[in-house]
Amino acid sequence: MSKSKLLLVLLGTGLLAGCAADYLHNYDTMTLASGDSQKANQLLQTVDPYNPVSNNTKIEGDGARSVGVVQKYKLPPSSSAPSTNMTVNVGPSTSAN
Repeated sequence: MSKSKLLLVLLGTGLLAGCAADYLHNYDTMTLASGDSQKANQLLQTVDPYNPVSNNTKIEGDGARSVGVVQKYKLPPSSSAPSTNMTVNVGPSTSAN
């Protein structure tokens, strides 16, 4: 057999062997998505799957109130609360009668 015929046979065998490699990706196990075909088909055949209210771009709200809420959370609370001098005694009373 000449070198060119041998090379042609090896090249053809290599190309055919490449097609058989796809068979190795088929497994006899189940995936996590098994059994969802009915739900998937229902979603594919839904005419309008989106909520019609989702197209509303006029979101109602009070801007001044929203700014106040954001500033309330951004700024630390004011420490203008009066400090009290209070003593708390915890424990048994030792008063004698």
